[in-house]
Amino acid sequence: MSNIAVAEWSGRPIIFPHENYESVIEMEFVRTKVEEHIGFITLDRPDKLNAMTMEMYYEISQALVDMDRNKDVWVIIVNSSTPKAFSAGADLSILHTVLTEGDFEWSAFRPDRFDTGLRVSKPVIASISGYCLAGGLELALSCDLRVAARDAVLGTPEVRWSVLHGFGALMLPHLTSLGKALELMFTGEPISGEEAERLGLVNHAVEAENLEAATLELARKITRNGPIAVRMTKEIALRGLSLDLHDGLRLYLELNRAVHASADSVEGMHAWRDRRPANYQNR
Repeated sequence: MSNIAVAEWSGRPIIFPHENYESVIEMEFVRTKVEEHIGFITLDRPDKLNAMTMEMYYEISQALVDMDRNKDVWVIIVNSSTPKAFSAGADLSILHTVLTEGDFEWSAFRPDRFDTGLRVSKPVIASISGYCLAGGLELALSCDLRVAARDAVLGTPEVRWSVLHGFGALMLPHLTSLGKALELMFTGEPISGEEAERLGLVNHAVEAENLEAATLELARKITRNGPIAVRMTKEIALRGLSLDLHDGLRLYLELNRAVHASADSVEGMHAWRDRRPANYQNR
């Protein structure tokens, strides 16, 4: 029996592997590595400021799926190979052709891309330097946490080209006031990483030279905790947004039983009793 499931997306398959599956997908614009339970997804199209082609959208989404299914990865960092840009957004010179040429074909909606609701169970941190615009901001918003350089440039300029800031339009009002979110999207004016922190769009804004260290510090704080409990906490928090209090508590009780049945939960209690750091195994 095959150990992968495949979903079609834009003519390319998104592979959803079982746990411990090692991806053999060759990627042109994305580099990945795993160190100390931290999975790194590095955008690597520096000559175009990481402007995303359809292939690059696919590769980022595939990398997220691979990291989510890798049991050795407890936290994911999405960053850039160039300090000049996290991502300048979609490569409009290519995507406009993709969206306008050929006959229209309807297909069922599937959340198999990061900007269409692809679900990742593990914490994902965006490390933002330089330009973070349009689709690049949507990628950052699809992450759970964001650390930005103070001089980073974040914005939603799509309306200037009569394009919709779709995923971001759904996410921004959850992170800042509705009025400020609408102002950003209506005007297309960019803001700095420092201003984004003030508005709640990023968790931390730091000097550019400290960005990598600050992002790693945040990731390591998370990896010191029980990985199963962290994933279940994310599940409660995100699913709870669409649940009333009573249904949310029912979800909590179900997940709490699963956490307490894990070996890591026993280890956590022993570590607390013995006043020592816990040695979690993600099981």
